[in-house]
Amino acid sequence: MRDEEVSAALLAWYNAHARQMPWRVGPAARAAGVRPDPYAVWLSEVMLQQTTVAAVRDYFNRFTARWPDVTALAEAEDGAVMGEWAGLGYYARARNLLKCARVVSGDHAGRFPDTREGLLALPGIGPYTAAAVAAIAFDRPETVVDGNVERVMARLFAVETPLPPAKPALTALAARLTPRTRPGDHAQAVMDLGATICTPKSPACGICPLRTPCAARAAGIAADLPRKLPKKAKPTRLGIAYIGRRGDGAWLLERRPDRGLLGGMLGWPGSDWAETEPVFAPPAAADWRPLDAEVRHTFTHFHLRLALRVADLPTDCAPIRGSFVAAGDFRPSDLPTVMRKAFDLARCGLGAD
Repeated sequence: MRDEEVSAALLAWYNAHARQMPWRVGPAARAAGVRPDPYAVWLSEVMLQQTTVAAVRDYFNRFTARWPDVTALAEAEDGAVMGEWAGLGYYARARNLLKCARVVSGDHAGRFPDTREGLLALPGIGPYTAAAVAAIAFDRPETVVDGNVERVMARLFAVETPLPPAKPALTALAARLTPRTRPGDHAQAVMDLGATICTPKSPACGICPLRTPCAARAAGIAADLPRKLPKKAKPTRLGIAYIGRRGDGAWLLERRPDRGLLGGMLGWPGSDWAETEPVFAPPAAADWRPLDAEVRHTFTHFHLRLALRVADLPTDCAPIRGSFVAAGDFRPSDLPTVMRKAFDLARCGLGAD
């Protein structure tokens, strides 16, 4: 089967089986002339980086209800955006989201550039996102390659070189198949195929639209691909989180520095996270009681174990670090996942509701 025939088969399958998503213009609507909203495409692509579609849907709906266009997002307060992002992870994405929105609003009159090169010039947009927005929002013939696309290419062409070394070859194969007609639908078709048919485990080869040209299926190795090099073991880091509540119900919190892990997010004062035992250095003078529980959380590059200390703080408490947030202004949902875990464990120890 020729490359153009493979692309045609994919598009025909997508016409009938495209997933419905709140940010997507389906093939029928697109054929009728409905154009995707570049803001929605960009926002969804940033949210979907290293995150599942199921996890993103509610976040996307909340964001677009609160900030329906890029100008509204550009005018938002940093803390409000970081709070809405809490729990989605990879918090540098939220900081870059704001930077990009403000450049698009301020320097481009609220309109996203319609080329890969123009999109790459925006803060926080890398090669993948630039290609995805250019293809999906503007129908530019750009090659969009995520984990789903890599898996489809590895199986379709029986590429046995393991990832990540195989990435350039898989990208070149995906580029071969990218058509000049409907490149946005083609990009989404390959991703949908990988997500629903050509899945990591037990691929449904019998109903795949590419079962005939698939070299891995013919060789009986589809389920074994793509191969991957062994991952290095993650180190474990240790830390302390201090959770203090004043008599009037206010919580002692601090916003983390903009740079670094959980940058810009609200959280509990704490120690550095290192592979050595942390030093006890509370953020305020009080009777800090250890809890017989710890938070365990895994980040991309390490495992974290957080010991918890709790304290009932006096009304005249003058903290060394952090500041108090009134009970009525505190939303646990604004905390990143690791800090929310700490709160859930500590609330009983402090008699919190």
